[in-house]
Amino acid sequence: MRQSKLFTKTIKELPKDETSFNAKALIRAGFIDKVSAGVYTFLPLGLKVHNKICNIVRKEMNVIGGQEILMPALTPKEFWQVTDRWNNFDALFQLAGSDKKEYALGATHEEIITPLVKKFIFSYKELPTYIYQIQTKFRNELRAKAGLIRGREFSMKDLYSFHADEKNLDEFYELMKKVYFKIYKQCGLLNITYLTYASGGAFSKYSHEFQTLTNAGEDIIYICSNCRTAINQEIIKEQTHCPECNDKNFQKAKAVEVGNIFKLGTRFSKPFNLQYVDQNGKHKDIIMGCYGFGPSRVMATIVETHNDDKGIIWPEEVAPFKVHLIGIRNKELGIRNQIEKFYQNLQKNNIEVLYDDRDDVRPGEKFADADLIGCPYRIVVSERTLAENSVEIKKRGKEKCEMIKIDDVINYFKK
Repeated sequence: MRQSKLFTKTIKELPKDETSFNAKALIRAGFIDKVSAGVYTFLPLGLKVHNKICNIVRKEMNVIGGQEILMPALTPKEFWQVTDRWNNFDALFQLAGSDKKEYALGATHEEIITPLVKKFIFSYKELPTYIYQIQTKFRNELRAKAGLIRGREFSMKDLYSFHADEKNLDEFYELMKKVYFKIYKQCGLLNITYLTYASGGAFSKYSHEFQTLTNAGEDIIYICSNCRTAINQEIIKEQTHCPECNDKNFQKAKAVEVGNIFKLGTRFSKPFNLQYVDQNGKHKDIIMGCYGFGPSRVMATIVETHNDDKGIIWPEEVAPFKVHLIGIRNKELGIRNQIEKFYQNLQKNNIEVLYDDRDDVRPGEKFADADLIGCPYRIVVSERTLAENSVEIKKRGKEKCEMIKIDDVINYFKK
C-alpha cells in the first residue's frame, strides 16, 4: 500500500470529549473515526487490524468444529418475550418498524440461535453442534467513555454449543478455555490475561471471564499468588480462596474483560422447547453453552497494553502491515526507482508493506508517523543506505537499527 494513496492521514486534533487512550491513539494514527460517544468508523488501517483479529478467532473456531453463520441485527420482540428478556435486559435498543411490530437491535443472540437450531437438530446423533458468528452488537451503554473498550456498537464473536448432557458440555467448556488462550497468545495478550471467576452462571455457580491487566480496565480482579487464576471483585466476598488451588493470597489489579464463557444449561432451550430424541426414543432438553469474544474490544486492549510515548506497537499477527517502508530523498529518479524495485520485491514475497512514498513530507515527519501507526518493522531506504547496497531496519519499540543487505531482506523476515 502506498501511503500517498491511503484514504486517511495521521491527525493532531482530537475530539474534545475523547478521554480514553485507545481511542486517542487510534484516531491520531488514522485507524478509526469518532461518530458519537461509543460509535466509531473503522478506517482502512483499523479495519485491517480488526479483520486480522477476526480471522485468528475464525481459524480457532473452525478448528474445534465451529460452523459460521450470520444472524440478523434486527430481532423481533416476540423472541425476547419467550425468554422474558424484552423488559429485563439492560441496555437493549428497542424500536418500532413500519410494519407496526417492535424490534430490538441485537445485543446478544440466544433468542435467535435457539429457535434456529430447533429447525435443524432433532436427534442425539446430531449433537454436539457448535454454531458461531462474528457480528456487530448494539447496547445502549450509559458509560460509553472508554473508546472501543465500551461501545454502543461493537463487534462480537459469539459461539453457541449444543449438547446432549452436562458431561459433554463440561468437556467442551474446558476445551474452550484453552482455545481462548491460544487466541490471546496470537493477539499478544497471553502473559497479561487471566481466567477469572465471575458471577452470572445460568447453569453453574460461576461463569468465567478472560481479563487482561491494564490501568484502563473497568474491572477489579484478584489474582491468585500461586496460579494464573483470578476472581472478579463482585464475588471476592463469597469466594475467599482460589477455586483452583485453594490459596488465599491474592493480588489486586485493574483489568479489561476481553472474553467470557457461560454454561447456559436449559435457560434458553426450555422456553423454546428445544429438545432432542435420545437413544431410547425419549425427548430431552438440549444443554447449551455460549462463548463470547470482542474483536473491537481486544483491538482497544492491545493498544492500551502495547504502546510507548510515540504511539502504538502492534504485535506482528494483528498489525495492519508488517513493514513500514520509508523512502528518503525519493524525489530523485535514481533513488525512487531503486526504492520502487525494493517495494515490489517485498510485495512479491508476500510481506505486507506500507510504503511512505510521499514527496512533500520531511523525513522526521515520516518517522513520527511510522511510530504513531506502529507497524512491527520500519525499513529506511536512502542514498546513504543504497551506497552500501543495504537498507536500515528498526523494530518498533527498539532503539537499535540494523543495516541489512538488500539481497538478504526477504530471508530476514522469513527466518
